[in-house]
Amino acid sequence: MLELFVDIKDELQAVESALRKIVQADYQILTETSTHLLNAGGKRLRPALAIFGAKFYNFDLERVIPLAATLELIHMASLVHDDVVDASMTRRGKPTVKAMWGNRISTHIGSYLFAKSLILISKYEDMPIISGVLSDTSVQMSQGEIIQISSSFDINQSKKNYFYRIKCKTALLIAASAQLGAVSCGADKSIYLPLRRYGYNIGMAFQITDDILDMIAEQRQLGKPIGGDLRQGIITLPVIYALKRCKDKKRLAELVTKVEKSEDEVNEALEIVRNSGAIDYSFNIAHKYIVKAKSDLKELPDIPTRRTLSMAADFVCARKF
Repeated sequence: MLELFVDIKDELQAVESALRKIVQADYQILTETSTHLLNAGGKRLRPALAIFGAKFYNFDLERVIPLAATLELIHMASLVHDDVVDASMTRRGKPTVKAMWGNRISTHIGSYLFAKSLILISKYEDMPIISGVLSDTSVQMSQGEIIQISSSFDINQSKKNYFYRIKCKTALLIAASAQLGAVSCGADKSIYLPLRRYGYNIGMAFQITDDILDMIAEQRQLGKPIGGDLRQGIITLPVIYALKRCKDKKRLAELVTKVEKSEDEVNEALEIVRNSGAIDYSFNIAHKYIVKAKSDLKELPDIPTRRTLSMAADFVCARKF
């Protein structure tokens, strides 16, 4: 996806510089842990979408930078907390904050980053829609995570349950990113609502693709061990499909609901899902969201940014990590 961001390379660099200044603190451990997260990289999808959204109306980088940084801080905070809950030792091929500093520090670093985001949002007091959307999104992100934890190892989940969970966990923040970039520069509903729908649809496709990659990607490309969702009892779309359609559904149910799994059992479950047609089915669902996202773009002015966002939508399902 990085090659799609070449047109906003300078703008993203300005956001990156702002983030590095924001995480500087009087206490070394705060700076070290936060900088470690930034150095771990990431797609910077949310800041990029905010910048692209702003390009549709009176683009002003100084107006967008605090918002773009806020979006990345919220995302980073959620990842730190996820790694504590999931006991993840690597992310993007590098040690997590949890792995290096432990659960107690990680929990508070996540909260610290989120608090930093609140300070940045105060810069938009003349645009209450920004704080309103982000506060509602943050509540729903937390709700999605709680639902995921409480439904661990529960094989009686429907596709509707799954789609609601990933909407809360992932799609809403991506939707907010595309929407609020335009809002920050003064765009009206005719611009920011199609952008929000676009962001929502690629967000849904993004998470479905993530869940597929957890089953089929190479560990080297993914940056973390595959099969992580199965180990944690997270029931994703491919598993929901396989539990209903595969010939080994009884054995798969036994494996999925087993709290402690050996590597052989994880691999067996992965193999059952892969052989069930669930991967193709899930990719097809993700592709339908991409088609919707590209349709949403047709409501926006026909500028080069619109074509870039269309290519970005295609990349969401084609990526390997």
